[in-house]
Amino acid sequence: GGDCSEVQNQLADVQQIQATGGAFAAILVDGSVITWGYEPSGGDSSHVQDQLRSVQQIQATGSAFAAILADGSVVTWGNSESGG
Repeated sequence: GGDCSEVQNQLADVQQIQATGGAFAAILVDGSVITWGYEPSGGDSSHVQDQLRSVQQIQATGSAFAAILADGSVVTWGNSESGG
C-alpha cells in the first residue's frame, strides 16, 4: 500500500486515513473515499465506489475496510474472510 502514485492527484482535502495490512483508504472532505494498495486487502474499492458517499468514518481489519455512512449504514470491501 505504500505506493500512492496512481491516486496521488486525487489525494487532496484528506480528512482521515485508515490502513489494513496492505492497503490504505482515505476519506476526503466531501465524504468520498480513495483507496490504494494491495487489491485483496481493500486497495480496490471499485465494486462499492458508488456506495461510498457521505462517509463519516472508516475502520479496518487486517485485510478489509468498513465505512460508516451519514445515514448510519455500513459498506464493506476487501477480503471477505476478514469482513470485507
